[in-house]
Amino acid sequence: MEQMAQGQRMEKKKGILREKLKNNASLYLLLAPATILLIMFAYIPMYGLLMAFKNYSPALGVWRSPWVGLMWFQQYFSSYQFLPTILNTLKIALYSIIIGFTFPIILALICNQIRVQAFKKFFQVTTYLPHFISTMVMCGMLLLFLSPSSGMIANFLHLFNLKMPDVVGNPNSFASLYVWSDVWQHVGWNSIIYLAALSAIDPTYYEAATMDGATRFQQMIKIDLPLLVPTMMIMLILTVGQLLNIGFEKVLLLQNPLNLPGSEIISTYVYKVGLQSFQYSYSTAINLFQTVINLVVLVTVNFISRRLTKTGLF
Repeated sequence: MEQMAQGQRMEKKKGILREKLKNNASLYLLLAPATILLIMFAYIPMYGLLMAFKNYSPALGVWRSPWVGLMWFQQYFSSYQFLPTILNTLKIALYSIIIGFTFPIILALICNQIRVQAFKKFFQVTTYLPHFISTMVMCGMLLLFLSPSSGMIANFLHLFNLKMPDVVGNPNSFASLYVWSDVWQHVGWNSIIYLAALSAIDPTYYEAATMDGATRFQQMIKIDLPLLVPTMMIMLILTVGQLLNIGFEKVLLLQNPLNLPGSEIISTYVYKVGLQSFQYSYSTAINLFQTVINLVVLVTVNFISRRLTKTGLF
């Protein structure tokens, strides 16, 4: 009897599942192309991670190349580039998180307080536009503006007999150059999600606060910021999860022999040893190490967020 009841329950579950599939067939069909692309370009290529544990030879292929265990990881950890690339990557990444995470929130709070709709739209458009400038063009603009010999700012300073410092060639200023140009380019676009969250706040909160004599600044502190915390935590988790994956293209385009001590990060080092020096297994091992660190940081920050704010990705 028990087996019969269990069989009936299984049949009932299968019937419910078939019914759900039938009712949502159009939605699954809509999801299918994205799922196929994700599997093809994100999951199937993961077999290439085996190269991190093998002495990969293009002639032998991934499967037939000899196993070497953790040799490539040990080689990276003992190389002279290990500490500089880690420190440079962490410096730029943490700098980007601190500045790039807070400024969109501040911009969204300011924009939300603008009452003249025409000026508010103009303000939003002008802050969004730089986001659509390509990385190549952005780097070209930075070099055009900041060149100490022929740059626009240097030519202006020459009128007053002042000398333009070599900002692009200074390794100590590379992180600031990267972060602040990135903020200028993306701060408006990144503030959109916070503006959407602010627009969903019940207006009665502001009405009650106004009746109690609260100023606009007090409303921002007591109403806007607390209600933005869930959105802020989700965005922080997503940002921290990419801690070591900072903009490879931009760093590479701004690199030169002078600023290399401050601009050589993990991603550019992987590119150079992998594609330029053809050390495929070595570069795969470094990239896998970077991915594992990102995963550990993501899970840790999500756990802390769950404990403190009851908000998380999973």
